[in-house]
Order: sequence, then C-alpha cells, then structure tokens
Amino acid sequence: MIDLSKTSSLMGWPETRKAIEAALREALGKMPKHPQDSQIKVIEENETRGITRKRVIFSVTDDETVSGWLFSPDGKEEVPGILCCHGLTPHGKDEPAGFEGNHRLAFAQHYAERGYATLAVDMPAAGERTPAKREHFDADFFHKENPGMSLAAKALSDHMQAVGVFAEVKRVDATRIGVIGHGLGGFNALLLAAFDDRVQACVASSAFTRLATDKTPGQWPGSPPVTLVPKFSATGPGGSFPLDWEHILALAAPTAVQVITSLSNSIHTNPKSCQKAVTLAGKIYKLLGAQSALDLYTHHDGEDFTPETLDVADEWFERWL
Repeated sequence: MIDLSKTSSLMGWPETRKAIEAALREALGKMPKHPQDSQIKVIEENETRGITRKRVIFSVTDDETVSGWLFSPDGKEEVPGILCCHGLTPHGKDEPAGFEGNHRLAFAQHYAERGYATLAVDMPAAGERTPAKREHFDADFFHKENPGMSLAAKALSDHMQAVGVFAEVKRVDATRIGVIGHGLGGFNALLLAAFDDRVQACVASSAFTRLATDKTPGQWPGSPPVTLVPKFSATGPGGSFPLDWEHILALAAPTAVQVITSLSNSIHTNPKSCQKAVTLAGKIYKLLGAQSALDLYTHHDGEDFTPETLDVADEWFERWL
C-alpha cells in the first residue's frame, strides 16, 4: 500500500496518483462505455414555488437509459449544479427529490430552493432500476449478470454520466458542479469526486470506515449487507488491501470535500477511522496548496442527518460553488 506521508514533493505526486488510481480501478473492475450522446429527453414537467421540476431520461450506455428528477430554480442567471446521490433506500431518487422516505434527505428539493440546479437519479439495482422479481440492492444478482464489473463501478459510471447532464441544461454553470450524499449516497459521492474532475465540491456524510478496520470491507452495512466491491469483500476483515479511504480522498484533491461522520451509533463499525483517513489525505491537499479544501465534521447524532449537519453542507457549497 502506498504511504501518502512519503509523498513530499509536487513532482512525485502525479506518479503516485497514477498508481493509486490504477489500484482502485483494478479493485472496482471494468467500467461501462459511455455513449457519445446522452440523448436527454424531458418526459414530465411541473412548476411550483419558483422551481421547475422535470422528469428526464438520458443514456448511460448505448443500450441503457436512466431516469432522474431535475430541479431548476427560476431566474435568468447561471447557477451551480448539485448531483444528489440517494442512500440505501428502496425509493431511490424519489428520496432526494422529496417524494418518499426521509425528508431530511430531500437534498434535490432543498438545494433547488436555495438556488441550485439539482439532479437525482437511481443507482443500479435501486428504485425504478430494481430488476423484476428481485429485491432492491440485490448485488449478488447484479454481479452475476455483470461479471467483472462491481456495483460500485457501475454506480460511479452512471453518476459520471449524470454530471454530464448539467452541461446540457440551460442556465447551469457546468464549471460549478457539486455532489452530496448520506450513507451509501456519501460513498458514491466520494467515488465520483475521486474520479471526475468536473466536480468542484463534495459533501459526504456517513460514507465510510477505513478498510483496515472494517468488519465488512467492500460491503455496505445492512440486512443483508450489500456487496459494492467484491474484491474487497473477498479479501475480508483484517486483510491486505491495495489502498484505503485516505487514498480515495487524495485522488479527489484538490476538489473541496466535506467529510461528515457520527462518532456514536454510526452506520459503520469504526467511524473514528475517518479522522485518520482525512489526516493522511490532508497531507496531499496541503502539498497541492489546498489544505482548506478538505474538512471533517463530527457529531453524535447516529445515522440521522440533522438540521445542524445540513447547515454544514449548506455552508460548504456556498463557500466552494
């Protein structure tokens, strides 16, 4: 495993970064090929309280389309865009859109009301993308149908394609794109920030615990756990991993990343390990002259996403977008 503390010069970072990305790509497995044209279509449109809400479909591969909720605030000036990743919910994109589930996680609606364009889409095996006669987040079925590709890689690929939707939307400044997620949504948000340099700001809540201390590495905690990265889960607890979350955070540098974690009643087995990951990745942010662009906020509210936590996210996007 690469020791980030030994990367002490800007000249050495590009080669180190290349090695980290290669290791992560190897773990994630193959990625789908994106289509040349997203072929975005609007299939439903409503206006309410100064916001236009559209149901859109767009291509994520040459033979697969995904639907999403696109929110746009009224006005004439260009606005930033925020991709809102849903968590481990059967409602998929409908939760961040504010239609179902936990309304504290209605990020797409909330940020549209604050003047951002927002987009929420279903990740694979969730929401409308749940295969017929299958449970939501049936990762075993996904991996059987897509050998060599992890569920995490497919979600990453689709979210990258979703970011491209903003470039096709009028009045969205495609140079100011953010991503937010809580729980599994935070996991996906961090992967996107690590791989897609179009993302300028990321807020990830309850997103990870370091692989080195994870009791279910490569899986999302649940009943049953959802396997996201089979190669990590095959390694098992206490195994030898090619990288850890500090490396993924370092890949995101210098993108502004706000990590949020609960220190009590957390989704994860060792949430305090987030501090170590942020500290180690912070060395790379400092090396790049962006030490203020990586931050850790901790609380004791368990799995909840409280108004106080939302304030932290709001301030982060106001600062960096």
